[in-house]
Amino acid sequence: MQATLLSILGLALLGTLHAQDSIPVQADFQQDKLTGRWYSIGLASNSDWFKEKRHLMKMCTTIISTTAEGNLEVASTYPKGDQCVTRNSLYTKTEQPGRFSYTSPRWGSKHNIHVVETNYEEYALVATQISKSSGSSTMVLLYSRTKELSPERLEMFTQFSREQGLTDDEILILPQTDKCMADAA
Repeated sequence: MQATLLSILGLALLGTLHAQDSIPVQADFQQDKLTGRWYSIGLASNSDWFKEKRHLMKMCTTIISTTAEGNLEVASTYPKGDQCVTRNSLYTKTEQPGRFSYTSPRWGSKHNIHVVETNYEEYALVATQISKSSGSSTMVLLYSRTKELSPERLEMFTQFSREQGLTDDEILILPQTDKCMADAA
């Protein structure tokens, strides 16, 4: 029984490691160029919260800055009802440039974050594997330096999200809004 349990745990760990390895990371990642203001243009996820809140989601503003330790402070401001809410996260750097980890203080979930592709001046594609006691999920974000991106970039986001196993109903180009955009200076 114990050997079977260890085998199952070993396979689960191997599967998790393989899933993390299958997500690419930007070659020659330059963290300092990722800092500044971004707009969340696209969001894809197979999590339950995304399915529940999808119809309420709008574009938001994210400010990325580097800490003295070389980690990333990520502050996202988004409309929620009639107010603006800012969520701050600290992404801890890993040994691999372009890859970060984050643990949610609220939910205890572990996030393995990959900056998949960026040209730093126009767009950034970020994929996150999320693990928590109730299971795991995938999230893909498309950031832009402006509120609009070319159809080619939107298609790249959609295609990459599909490659991560997400379905079309789990992929969303976020509706534009002016609400909370100025508040996130």
